[in-house]
Amino acid sequence: MKTYRFYGWETALVPPVSEEYPGIKTPQALYDALSELWSAETCAPRLRAGWSPENRTLGQCSITAFLAQDIFGGEVYGVLRPGGNYHCYNVIGSCVFDLTSEQFGDEILCYTGNPVQTRQMHFAKEEKRLRYESLRAALKQYCAEQK
Repeated sequence: MKTYRFYGWETALVPPVSEEYPGIKTPQALYDALSELWSAETCAPRLRAGWSPENRTLGQCSITAFLAQDIFGGEVYGVLRPGGNYHCYNVIGSCVFDLTSEQFGDEILCYTGNPVQTRQMHFAKEEKRLRYESLRAALKQYCAEQK
């Protein structure tokens, strides 16, 4: 069995609620696909200088969490980070997973007691909405090519 480094991968056993992305049947499959698609262009601009293929999840949290929500449902929550930004992750029932947690290395984040994050809040920044739409389109193309 393949192992992953993202938080909650062992228990991320939720089925998709959307068939819009054929082949994406688990959060692990989504992670595998996004690992091919995350790039400096989809990274948050303030973190872009630090993005690399070795740290491909850097700056990808909100757009990834909302894309995972499109596919698996649930809620997006945020861990307040120094500087006032939120690191986003997914909660579906009792399942908690964070596809972009490995960007923090050995730092342990707290995944309890955090506020819900909304698209309206995050996508009020046009650059973030455009990065989400770009990643979403790339995932649709990726899924179409895997058929």
